[in-house]
Amino acid sequence: MRTALALACLLAAATVPACGGSGATGGGTPDRAAADAEAARPALAAAPRRAGEVVVVGEASPATHGPYAFDGRYVVRFEQIAPEDPRLDFGEQTAFVATADRRAGEPGAGSVRLFRAAARTGRGAVTLRGRLYVDVAFGDFPYAIRFTPTERR
Repeated sequence: MRTALALACLLAAATVPACGGSGATGGGTPDRAAADAEAARPALAAAPRRAGEVVVVGEASPATHGPYAFDGRYVVRFEQIAPEDPRLDFGEQTAFVATADRRAGEPGAGSVRLFRAAARTGRGAVTLRGRLYVDVAFGDFPYAIRFTPTERR
């Protein structure tokens, strides 16, 4: 009886590391991580870029992106996602606040307010010229901002 019990314990001990080892070196782990990362990316960031578009992607605020060269009128859109809760009502969350600024992280003269909205998505139109930084002052979730030129230069 002792021999059978000892053999069973030995087999169990040999089996557990093998299971953990295969997951760690993982055939499926990197693919799953890549799928999770892609699912956590706003759709606005995933769409192919057209000529002249600027796409900014971030995880949370505060964050400064750029500088980017702008010259003209743009439709500007944002999208936030909550990977852990896809049905989250952003209307009850902190407003997403973004500006286009001449100096990184310093709204002031020459800054353009892009968004201040407690929403999953937003859209507006702005005229931007010069090298500007996109500053996201508030936003607790992964986000994307896309600037699409509306006129040809």
